[in-house]
Amino acid sequence: MILTNTEFVANKTISETLGVARGSTVRSRNIGRDIFASLKNIVGGEIEEYTKLQADAREQALQRMVADATQMGADAVINIRFTTSVVAQGASEMLAYGTAVKLS
Repeated sequence: MILTNTEFVANKTISETLGVARGSTVRSRNIGRDIFASLKNIVGGEIEEYTKLQADAREQALQRMVADATQMGADAVINIRFTTSVVAQGASEMLAYGTAVKLS
């Protein structure tokens, strides 16, 4: 599966647009990460626990988007974007979406 954030795939022709492929996950913080994050917030710097949580959420959303595109019969997903939203206090959704296409 070819993945790109551009509107085209170099050296390929889009023969069919299949629709929007999407994948999401909802993740929540945990008390252990919050304690370390609070301590880090006092001294400053990157909060690595949250960085890892976001990276894992992005990867899972991306993989779910690829699975959705595969079910559509896509060869590629173009114009990929990510967005987040707060679902509840301490829980956020990570959404990956793009246009599933057939290539020739």
